[in-house]
Amino acid sequence: MTQPIRFYHRNAIREVSGASPTRTVLQYLREDARCTGTKEGCAEGDCGACTVVVGEPDGAGGVAFKAVNACVQFLPTLDGRALFTVEDLRQPDGSLHPVQQALVDCHGSQCGFCTPGFAMSMFALYEKHGHATTGCAHRTTPLREEISNALTGNLCRCTGYRPIIDAAERMFDQAPLAPVDVQALARTLDTLQRDDTFHYEHAGRQFDAPRTVEALAKLKAEKPGARILAGSTDVGLWVTKQLRDIGDIVYVGQIDAFKRVETTHEWIEMGAGVSVERAYAELVKTYPELEEMWQRFASLPIRNAGTLGGNVANGSPIGDSMPGLIALNARVVLASIDGTREMPLEDLYLAYQKKDMAEHEVVAAVRVPTRTGKRANLRFRTYKLSKRFDSDISAVCAAFAFIAEGDVIREPRIAFGGMAATPKRAARAEAALADAQWHEATAQAAMRALGEDYAPLTDMRASSGYRLETAKSLLYRFWLETRPHNPLAKSRLDVRAIELVEAK
Repeated sequence: MTQPIRFYHRNAIREVSGASPTRTVLQYLREDARCTGTKEGCAEGDCGACTVVVGEPDGAGGVAFKAVNACVQFLPTLDGRALFTVEDLRQPDGSLHPVQQALVDCHGSQCGFCTPGFAMSMFALYEKHGHATTGCAHRTTPLREEISNALTGNLCRCTGYRPIIDAAERMFDQAPLAPVDVQALARTLDTLQRDDTFHYEHAGRQFDAPRTVEALAKLKAEKPGARILAGSTDVGLWVTKQLRDIGDIVYVGQIDAFKRVETTHEWIEMGAGVSVERAYAELVKTYPELEEMWQRFASLPIRNAGTLGGNVANGSPIGDSMPGLIALNARVVLASIDGTREMPLEDLYLAYQKKDMAEHEVVAAVRVPTRTGKRANLRFRTYKLSKRFDSDISAVCAAFAFIAEGDVIREPRIAFGGMAATPKRAARAEAALADAQWHEATAQAAMRALGEDYAPLTDMRASSGYRLETAKSLLYRFWLETRPHNPLAKSRLDVRAIELVEAK
């Protein structure tokens, strides 16, 4: 029996029935709720004109606010959550929110089409940092770098980013408002939480959101052809851009066990429902070399919604998480009604869009080794080449790792995305490095071997020749950064770091 979709929006609990399970939040807002401040630009989560903020229980009695793209989020995924749009920024007396006032004062809008999306990304940042009111004693102002990162998912064609970033700084200097009453909101959301699987259906299509791994396994066994949905950052495009009928949906975003991160002496284990943003925040504690990849993985709204498990399960040859995880010797845990099984991540991918998974299996977790024992001497780097620094798809994504035993290379691992039909290790290049001394001749031999490991395609992002030559160059950069004697600092190799040094 179908249940209504229940969520908090515009200061009230909303119940929705009779909508397609793949109706997007954006379509609901503009066509049903008549909240037309939220705009449609690209309908694929790239431009940010549709940015809204979703609030969900944080597991500690509070509410986590996240900026996401309404254009690719399906309406039933809002069940049990709160939705904030640009209409919510207007104050009861008609005055502007500090976010809006700062945009006005800094001339942060011209045509205005993108402005609501920017305002909502800024609102999420505003709530994250608090503000000086009697109800919120703490207040911090984010660094300009954090502001830029928060706005990576929002594109502006006419104003330019300087006045918008200025506004994001100045909004903390505006007359403060009482913050969102998080405790009251948490109590409201608590009344919307379900004890069992949420089941919704319309026009013969079903949407199920189980609460436990066991319930998920049972559903997948009963409906092996059902589409698993996590963050919707890729599956959403199948609907909005490819106009596909994706059939019945099993949504994993309500499974608490899938949102856990557990660190032991040997492993960092992340459930399949852990967002990309949180996953990288955890990983960089052990592997700070992933910091830039974290910043350059899509955009903040995509990282807030998308999951690491979903990126792994998707298996795209240009998925940015896989090369680094493979180089780190990560393992994937699969679950089904038969139990769980585990394998090296690289073994999951058999061919393009073909994985070593039974039809009733799902990705349950990703396990990454810690930096203990001999791995304390791990040399590791990841690199991404794309046309834009932020929010772009890789032409080449590379990851290199080995354990240094003095000047000798042990257990080398090289993985690339964008170079083959799957994320793929470079077996011949690894063989050229294994048990050799780490010097330039060794690096050059491994670079030559890459030509035997890969025969990349030419497409709109890059030619085959470009991919192969830059792959070799990235391996040489790895040598320069990790060579035993006089390794080059990041400021000598990173364009942005060089610009900062020269500016000083």
